Amino acid sequence: MMSLTRAWSVLLGIFGMGSLFVYGAALLALALSFLFMAVRIVPQGFCYTVERFGRFTRLLQPGLGVIVPFFDQIGKRMNIQEQVLDVPTQEVITRDNAMVSVDGVLFFQVLDATRAAYEVRNLEYATLNLAMTNIRTVMGSMDLDELLSQRDQINARLLSVIDEATMPWGVKVTRVEIKDMRPPQDLVDSMARQMKAERDKRAVILEAEGTRQSEILSAEGQKKAVILEAEGRKEAAFRDAEARERLAKAEAEATRLVSDAIAKGDMQAINYFVAERYMEALKSLAGSENQKILMIPLEASGVIGALGGIAEILRAAGKAPPSGAGGGGNPWSQAE
Repeated sequence: MMSLTRAWSVLLGIFGMGSLFVYGAALLALALSFLFMAVRIVPQGFCYTVERFGRFTRLLQPGLGVIVPFFDQIGKRMNIQEQVLDVPTQEVITRDNAMVSVDGVLFFQVLDATRAAYEVRNLEYATLNLAMTNIRTVMGSMDLDELLSQRDQINARLLSVIDEATMPWGVKVTRVEIKDMRPPQDLVDSMARQMKAERDKRAVILEAEGTRQSEILSAEGQKKAVILEAEGRKEAAFRDAEARERLAKAEAEATRLVSDAIAKGDMQAINYFVAERYMEALKSLAGSENQKILMIPLEASGVIGALGGIAEILRAAGKAPPSGAGGGGNPWSQAE
């Protein structure tokens, strides 16, 4: 302690009190300047490269970093956020010699700040020109109709090509989009006419298909109507045949009964059978629409005799009154 006090007294004797405070302040200012030069604050989303005598040594990550003043210096301030580049409008000649104006947008992100800083000069300019040249290459290998209808495929091909080309620079291309494609006005007019013609064609085809379908349905309806009508005629004919068959069976049965009666010696049965047919014939003649005059045979006695025979048959059957009752034996009254 005595030696320190003695040293302080010697310094005060040599320099004096005022000069000592000046030198102290100078040393403090020098230390602060060294500290200020050594400390670097890196904002979020950036990386700083540190160079010593012009050679890259390390990276400063976001936050507080320290370098050696006068020996180290900050080289490149690299933005590691995803960035966007507008691809300016350029003319592209398609495979079918159509001139198209195209522009787009490109998204990329720096993954390796060291390579992005030292492997390429002016990263954004290089990436932009790479995108423009590949747009001309990819779109120039396609027809105009493919360009207008396959934009997703174009974007995918551009992304694959550009991302592979920028990989040595430590850059990742995340998305490439074609914003607008503008063919010349004469091609636009031609496409409009083509679209109108195509829609007119579709309208005519749809109208023809509608007419065809209507005719088919109408023909099917007529076919079903004819089938139903034929089935009706078939059913009617079947029922007519069945009725005739039953009538024939009834007539056969009646004939058989008459034949059995004749075989047994009853002659009234044959007289009844003949008289019935005779009366049906007279009824048909009298009921005809154009029959105005009914001619009775000259042998009226034969007719009367036939009627008398019918009366006798009816009496025999028990369906007529006995002779002499109510008519005095008149065959007409007996028949009634």
